Amino acid sequence: MRGGSAETLDSAFLTPSSAAFDQSCTNCKRFFYYSAADQYHRALCLGPSQEDPDHPINKLQDAWRNMHYPPETSSIMLMAKMVAMVKQAKDKTHWQKLFSHFCSRTANEEEEIAHKLLGEQFRGQLALLHSLFTAALYDDHLSRWFVPEGFRSLFALVGTNGQGIGTSSLSQWVHACDALELPAQQREQLDSFIDQLYKDIEKETGDFLNCEGSGLFLLQSSCNHSCIPNAEASFPNNNFLLHLSALSDINPGEEICISYLDCCQRDRSRHSRHKILRANYLFVCSCPKCISQVDELDVTSEEEEEEEGEAEGETEDEMTDV
Repeated sequence: MRGGSAETLDSAFLTPSSAAFDQSCTNCKRFFYYSAADQYHRALCLGPSQEDPDHPINKLQDAWRNMHYPPETSSIMLMAKMVAMVKQAKDKTHWQKLFSHFCSRTANEEEEIAHKLLGEQFRGQLALLHSLFTAALYDDHLSRWFVPEGFRSLFALVGTNGQGIGTSSLSQWVHACDALELPAQQREQLDSFIDQLYKDIEKETGDFLNCEGSGLFLLQSSCNHSCIPNAEASFPNNNFLLHLSALSDINPGEEICISYLDCCQRDRSRHSRHKILRANYLFVCSCPKCISQVDELDVTSEEEEEEEGEAEGETEDEMTDV
């Protein structure tokens, strides 16, 4: 694959929303996209109970909203759709096997790492979600997902593999600006304007500025991480179809790696990168960049410490990173 080229990798078989509608439900009158009715909608349709706060699914979503930043329902509803897909499927074993391909471990015993969102500080919140999830969706074919450890594994699966789906018009505009050939001074002015624009918007949106939801992508989830990736995932068609683009020339037989970190996180110290990857993805990175920095002190800059302190303060009360 040549640098700058793109290959269509796969489309999400589980996404919470999309701009493309092609059918409507006669029960709830809502429009939905793709083959949602055939996959999961019938099992989750609330019908006339859409506005009923006491409906089990509405109670589940409300509980999650109180624990999580926007997009509030994407993670918990991905889990719900996994259950619904198995419920509706004629070949239930097929879908269970597909889901088994996603990493769902809650801890890395070898490295003694546990997923941060399954820690003791969230025990009460997880117990509440487990109870509401079971009341809303229990199915005998998936009983292993409804025991406490199975629910934690399901939670870890979505937290580890969920891919944010970005179809923001602002993001498209910024990419178009990046492609402009401008004199150095104008480029500097434009970049400064865009940086400030993002800062102003992010005060209201948090980390979800360009994220309209979350999806599970079977092939993309198989890509390992590198702090110097040779490929990146994107949504150039403004829909749920994920593209994998080469950032540099990739030789035959060379592993395709993406980054689980955003651009700002990749510029941080090795120590800071490892903290994020250990807490969210349960591994210690040994990519070429990390190996080259192995002799660095395990310290962070003052700016990084402030940001991490704020993030840790958030996680004490809110499950913000799923």
